[in-house]
Parts: sequence; C-alpha cells; structure tokens
Amino acid sequence: MKFLLGLALKNLSRYKKRTIITAAAIAVGLGIYIFIDAWLLGAEMESERNLIWYESSSARVLNESYWEEKDQLPLKYVIENPEEVTVRLQELKIPAAPRTVFGGELIVREDPFEQDGSMQVKIFSIDPEQDNTVFRFRETIVKGRYLKPGEEGILIGSWLAEDLGAEVGYPLTIVTRTRHGYYQIIDVEIVGIINCPNPSINRGAIFLPLDTADTYLEMQGAVTEINLKFPERSDAEMLAASIEEKLIEDFKGIEILSWKILARDYVAFAAMKQSGTRMILFLVFIIAAVGVSNTMLMAIYERFRELGMMRALGMKDSQVRLTFLFEAGGIGFIGSVFGVMLGCILCLWIVNRGVDYSAMIRDMDIGYRVTGIMRGAWHPKALVIAFFLGIILSVVTAFFPTRRALKMTITDCLRFQ
Repeated sequence: MKFLLGLALKNLSRYKKRTIITAAAIAVGLGIYIFIDAWLLGAEMESERNLIWYESSSARVLNESYWEEKDQLPLKYVIENPEEVTVRLQELKIPAAPRTVFGGELIVREDPFEQDGSMQVKIFSIDPEQDNTVFRFRETIVKGRYLKPGEEGILIGSWLAEDLGAEVGYPLTIVTRTRHGYYQIIDVEIVGIINCPNPSINRGAIFLPLDTADTYLEMQGAVTEINLKFPERSDAEMLAASIEEKLIEDFKGIEILSWKILARDYVAFAAMKQSGTRMILFLVFIIAAVGVSNTMLMAIYERFRELGMMRALGMKDSQVRLTFLFEAGGIGFIGSVFGVMLGCILCLWIVNRGVDYSAMIRDMDIGYRVTGIMRGAWHPKALVIAFFLGIILSVVTAFFPTRRALKMTITDCLRFQ
C-alpha cells in the first residue's frame, strides 16, 4: 500500500501542468459553490429575521375561518375577546399584540377640496404599546414620531411615502368598509415614516391606532389577529401547536399558525433556493468529472507501456487501479484544499461587505425580505461537504477510464506507441 501511494504521488509530480489544471477546475467549482451557498444562506437568515420582526411575527392567533379568505382581508371572521386571549398568553409568558388588518382605498389630498390620486392599500391597526412587545417598528421611524393611542394619525412605509410624494403632516383619506359592510371614510394625517429592513413594509404598509380603527370599523373590541413572539431559534410550528392545544379548551373557534404558514411565499422561495444549490452541486460534479476524466485518460494513454510493464512484472489489476485512484484522489485533495480556501476568501467579502441591491429591490420584489446590502453567512457544513465532495468526485470519475485501460491485454499495452 505504501508503495502504491508513493507511486501515485510520483505520478502527480511527473505531470504537474495537468495536475494543476485539473485541480484548478475543481477548486473554482467548489469555491463558487461555497460562495453562492454562503450568500443565499445569509439572505435566507436575514429574510427570516425580518419576516418575524416586521411582518408575520413568530405565530398568529386567528379565527379558524379567516385563513381561507385571508386575501380578501375579511372583518367578519374575528376574535371577539382579544383581551382574555392576551391575558391567557401572558400567563404562558408569550408576548402578544392584537391587530385588526383591513383593506381600503387611500386618497391623497394636498388640497382639502381636490382629489389628487388613490390606490388600494392594506392597513394595520395596532396597539402602540402592545405591538412594540412583538414587533420592532418604534426603532424604524426615520421621520416624525411613533403612534399615540386614540389619534387619527398613521405611520407609512418610506417607499410608499415617496410614491405618493407625501411627508409628515400630509392629510390622507382612507375609504373602507366597516365590519357590517357599510362604507366608511377615515381622514388621517401622517405622523411618522417607517424605513425598516423589510421591503414589504416599506413598499406599502400603513399603521393606524387600534382604538381609532375600532371606532371607525365598528369592531366593538374584536380584532382580526393576535400576533405572538417566541424565543429566537425556537421551533415555531411545535410551539404554536402546543399553545393552541392549551388555548382551544377556553377559546373555541381559533387557530394558531406559525410564521412558516403565514409567509408561504417566502418558504416556497427558500425551497426554490435549495433546488438552485443542488443545481450548482451538479455543475461542480460536471466540472470535476470532465477535468479528472480527461487527466486520467491522458495519463493512461501516455503510460500504456508503463502500465503493461507493471502488469507483466506481476502487479495485479487491482493494484494498478488503486494506484490511479490514489492519483485521482490526490488531485481531488489539492483541488478541494484550494477550493475551500477560495470559497473562504470570497465569503470574507460577501459576509463583511455584501452587495448593495437597494436600487433593484426598491422597484421589484425578489422574494427575499431584505433591503439595502445583502450579506452572506458562514456555513461550516458547506465547507466540509465541498472538501470531501471534491475528493470523492475525483476518485469516482477516475474509476471508469482506468477500468477501460485494464481491459487491454499486456502484450497490447507493451506494443502501444
């Protein structure tokens, strides 16, 4: 075995240029894989955090009939006794924030007697104090101030404000329907502008005090949802199911959905990302397979007489095969080492500096809940996978040309020119 290893190492040094070229191909493929995996992982982790902090919360209590018609933002499926549910959740040490979410037509009025334009919007009516225990909007105010209970003021996303040409103090009118289906007009004033890391909020969110919305919408204390905050890195689905089991005994007709259900669009996008990662792995396999197979074929064709001599001197086919597989493994090892190093160098840049996608994200939805600079994240598991993948692929792809050469007779090998 020691002799075979020594012979394989000697062959690597004898064919330096070919060894370097093949190892470089493997290194580039693995480096790209490590880089893209780190980039997408960072975007995924930041998106998940921004979803929970600013959009979906960890989980949400809903009327059991609400989710089927969620896109219509119905006010007929509500939680009638949110205070009791909130108190029960607080006993379980779960921060909770009630909200009423409804749709309406937003009318911009610079002149009180003229209508300048309108658009369909989604309005979140929140309790300014309780909402801050679950979400983090207070720290995202860039202009104006946070909401006060009972006022006819709103917070608005920064991108929406830009589209409307609106500033703090601008009057707006919301045309909507009450819980009982009657048209209602709500005249409000912008008291604050939000610029948070979640593009969905910046693009179209409007926040109104919960008690103000309760009066205009004739909710009589009912709300459409209660948002929950779980400890970071907890299993949201398992915890949501556990809490629902405890609440269902006292509060009939409710359900608790985790953020993974509430943000199905993002979860589907993350699944697509995983498919993309597998495609990159496949491309890495192709690069390694073509490079290593070419090297092995050339090495074998150039050394047919040497191979025949080794067999004529009594070397078994299995020993010859093992020698070439060791040689391929050596190429894979060199390529993997430099591939991991290249990947780490690229990751240093993407983790610390990132890429600024502000302009693109401002005008289009790319699926990720990230604004501004998109950074990567270190993924030790990917480094280990990439390292061993390079070696294994090299050995596997070298097996077939070696097998082909060993099918020739010894005399044919010795006569080969």
